[in-house]
Amino acid sequence: MRVYLDNAATTPIDPEVVETMIPYLQDGFGNPSSTHYYGRQAKAAIETSRRTVAKIINCLPSEIIFTSGGTEADNMAINIAVKELGCKTIITSPIEHHAVGHTVENICEEKNIEFKLVKFDDKGHVDLDHLEELLANANGKTFVSLMHGNNEVGNLLPLRKVSEMCRKHGAYFHSDTVQTMSHYKFDMQELDIDFITCAAHKFHGPKGIGFLYIKKDIKIGNLIYGGGQERGFRGGTENLYGIVGLAKAMEIADRDLEQHQIHVQALKNYMIEQLQNRFEDIKFHGDITPEKSLYTVLNVCFPKTEKANMLLFTLDLKGIACSGGSACSSGSVNASHVLTGINADITRPNARFSFSRFTTKGEIDYALEVLVEVFEHNLKATPVS
Repeated sequence: MRVYLDNAATTPIDPEVVETMIPYLQDGFGNPSSTHYYGRQAKAAIETSRRTVAKIINCLPSEIIFTSGGTEADNMAINIAVKELGCKTIITSPIEHHAVGHTVENICEEKNIEFKLVKFDDKGHVDLDHLEELLANANGKTFVSLMHGNNEVGNLLPLRKVSEMCRKHGAYFHSDTVQTMSHYKFDMQELDIDFITCAAHKFHGPKGIGFLYIKKDIKIGNLIYGGGQERGFRGGTENLYGIVGLAKAMEIADRDLEQHQIHVQALKNYMIEQLQNRFEDIKFHGDITPEKSLYTVLNVCFPKTEKANMLLFTLDLKGIACSGGSACSSGSVNASHVLTGINADITRPNARFSFSRFTTKGEIDYALEVLVEVFEHNLKATPVS
């Protein structure tokens, strides 16, 4: 039996999404920039998809720029802040996704921009008092980049509070919403945020497609030079079938959102309870309170063992797919920057389990059985008898 519990890395594509994409992989192959029938057909599909996305998050279609995914969207937002908006200070955190963290480090060094890191409380949440202090003492135009849901430990940022704080101090606000888009409702008329990002493969859509939302008040120039696609902001022939798949995946997620939230949160709660029953000295990284934690992610700190670094490898051999952190960091010899950033005990075996609407209770039960077996026989740490 194989069990997939790494949905924060990527999700299986929904069969409904595949069905929607197939016609654009076969017959609807026209270049959207062409003026003939085939081109017009393709262009219409893109604009219909853009309107679908805009309706779901309650924004204008013109505020959506399709990208190759979350990484490109995060990079674009940060580059716009510095090169187009003239921001002189960037405030972020040490546990952002590398698409934000590495981009900020690079552009701040290149452009001599000041950047500041906000502190955390003992649960790993952003210290809002410290953020207020950083904003009050910032020099010049300021850009704040803080993710909505952490991809490794699942902590949620109070978007409205941070947005209000940014507005009070005249700062631009970008939130990496890759892990939360289509897992929560977004209303951009109520959330006063300048930039948010999306990657379709995090909610059962295709890989290689996402979007950047840019608030209508922000005027920008060319982000990628080329043939003038995406209203001149991002040149290059559009990923037609990817865009169609993204819109369909968002439509499905929005349609069944409450049902999915209840199902997945129940699985997470069940796994927490069962792990506590079966293991002594079990801990969880981040905040596991439902209101303050992403319901799709559970980061577990297991009992000490001399073979801590063998956990993920052993689980994989026994059919359980999970991770130690971001998929983008797989293969890295360094410890997770998120776990070290929140002062987690990285000498113990740690694993991130992440769930989707396709995950079943039976799969969780099998994973729990394998975990007990692995710690008893392979890693020589003793679960509760």
